[in-house]
Amino acid sequence: MSEIGDGAPLLAGLVPDVVVVETFTTGPAAALPPEEAALVAAATPERRREFAAARSCARRALAQLGVAPQPILLDRDVPAWAARAPRWPEGVVGSMTHSDGYHAAAVARASVIAAVGVDAEPNEPLPAGVRELVTTDEERALLARLSGTRADVAWDRLVFSAKESVYKAWFPLTRRWLDFGDCLVRPAPGGTFTVALRMARPAAGGARISGLAGRWRTARRGGRGYVATALAVPAAPGAGGPPAR
Repeated sequence: MSEIGDGAPLLAGLVPDVVVVETFTTGPAAALPPEEAALVAAATPERRREFAAARSCARRALAQLGVAPQPILLDRDVPAWAARAPRWPEGVVGSMTHSDGYHAAAVARASVIAAVGVDAEPNEPLPAGVRELVTTDEERALLARLSGTRADVAWDRLVFSAKESVYKAWFPLTRRWLDFGDCLVRPAPGGTFTVALRMARPAAGGARISGLAGRWRTARRGGRGYVATALAVPAAPGAGGPPAR
């Protein structure tokens, strides 16, 4: 696997106190430890390539936290609909994403960050019909206004990405499903977004979350355009991370 030349980062540096390792890559899949390879033995070559590249980023990110290299397996104590959720090393929270040649992992100490969510998507409008499934009436009204501010941003895809990032942070804290209509995303042209939860808000390390906010960025590498979102939930003082399972 080879990395596409130097250029602007996508997720790196978006969220304080979070280590991000990202690659814009082409070529064959990276090597996997046997335990990880077994998880995708029956998957398509593309799925194995995505899986391997994201976990390679995760190990490099963990190394920056001083965590020894190790397989990143699946969390077996989850409902069937969350079967791909990773199990991070003790004392660490994290999130992974991939999109058409881009792969990234974000990790943090659970004593500092209760949960982190990152997501990357092609910077292209959502397919016909999908926009109505993943956005609310209020969000669609906002998207109509935003479309006149920056034509270089696929705003509906950005909202979708933000909801994916929200879910990746939400699930480790609550172990509960979060539907697209359960959160209202309000992006701003300057690279930020806020999230209003339309259901009981989770507690992060004993502290009730009063709101969520994140950042977004676009980048173009290797002839492809990307939009990515990231958010982190700070841990309460003295907390050790997500609640026990």
